[in-house]
Amino acid sequence: MMWLNKMIAGMLPFMPKSLVWLFSKRYIAGKKIEDAIKISRELNADGMMVTIDLLGEFITELSQAEDNKNQYLHIIETIQKAQIDGNFSLKPTMFGLLIDKEVCYTNIREIVAKAASFNNFVRIDMEDSQCVDLEIELFRRLKAEFPKNVGLVFQAYLKRTLGDVNALLDIHSKETPINYRLCKGIYVESEKIAYKKYEEINKHYLNDLEFMFKNGIYPAIATHDKPLVEGAFELIKKYNVPRENYEFQMLYGVTPQLRKAILEAGHRMRIYVPFGEQWFAYSTRRLKENPAMAKDIIKALFVRG
Repeated sequence: MMWLNKMIAGMLPFMPKSLVWLFSKRYIAGKKIEDAIKISRELNADGMMVTIDLLGEFITELSQAEDNKNQYLHIIETIQKAQIDGNFSLKPTMFGLLIDKEVCYTNIREIVAKAASFNNFVRIDMEDSQCVDLEIELFRRLKAEFPKNVGLVFQAYLKRTLGDVNALLDIHSKETPINYRLCKGIYVESEKIAYKKYEEINKHYLNDLEFMFKNGIYPAIATHDKPLVEGAFELIKKYNVPRENYEFQMLYGVTPQLRKAILEAGHRMRIYVPFGEQWFAYSTRRLKENPAMAKDIIKALFVRG
């Protein structure tokens, strides 16, 4: 079956977008901000928080960065006006990180300042290994000015992650704790810098999470892996972590039954809600990362019309 999944993953970029959308709409809120608001309200009504993400990454011209900044400023205004219980996530390469890091900083600073004016929060997503040092530097600068309004993502499969988290303890305090999203990692990296085996990645994920709990860091536990969820439950119990000092996070449309079980166990949940005109690139990338999702395409095309 794996060969079929890989074949479908390879064919997806060449399929008509109208067909791809039948699959994608299960994992993407829509193309417009109104779609994201509709989905977010439904999730809020079911007891979940959200984080809103405008799809896009790795721009080639700084004019695109300016446009993305303006879109995010509008998104923040609109989401706040709609009284959505949620915050915001963004990818620095959308704002020129690999073209001009100062322009990127200026753009993202304006977005964080806008969120801070509403006492809200922006998460800086971690991208591939060429971006890690740049994004840590960006986070340091922003947290110095907005200590309660900006967070970062770490990827457990990178061998450097625990060292990076430890090195950032100098800007962590009880009054303004660091807020990290911890995920496994999705980019294709060399085995020289990244763990590759499932058990190995899970082991380091839980090691990183335990370090965060031991040091009073606020972790957003981002996973759809049941063993990691169970491991997180054990660590929460071991360190007697108050409910307000962590949260679980999941992607929209993924593992709804596990999501429900976490909620019913009394833990907080935040859903990553992506939307935007760049949905096609997001869909093809997600399928390339996880060819097993091909079965969802088959269901969408042949079972659901």
